[in-house]
Amino acid sequence: MSFSNLDTLYRQVIMDHYKNPRNRGAVDGDALTVDMNNPTCGDRIQLQMKVEDGVVTDAKFDGEGCSISMSSASMMTQAIKGKQINDALTMSTMFSKMMLGEEIDTDELDFGDIAALQGVSQFPARIKCATLAWKALEKGVKEQ
Repeated sequence: MSFSNLDTLYRQVIMDHYKNPRNRGAVDGDALTVDMNNPTCGDRIQLQMKVEDGVVTDAKFDGEGCSISMSSASMMTQAIKGKQINDALTMSTMFSKMMLGEEIDTDELDFGDIAALQGVSQFPARIKCATLAWKALEKGVKEQ
């Protein structure tokens, strides 16, 4: 697949998550809740997670922002459900490295659609948009 076709596919994946977000809303019952914002561009997110016996059993988000921040939140909540909290944190670390332009093995971590965000690393001003939900995950685990 040519670079142009791959770029188009990645854009389509990002826009699909933006227009049809997965896990948007609130978690039923008690949940770990984290509010974060990116004042630079106005993105804001509320991440809610249910963690039982070290496993993320549910994760949802609400908020508003650009297509990159909202699609990243959608992808992240999909990816961390059912994962051990330590594995979710490892994914967050690897995602941050990917945003800094480092090569990572997205197959090894079962990144799925998240790989579509790789191109964001070429736009430094947008990295904070992409990492907002992931930073909320890290903050939530620290405060747990």
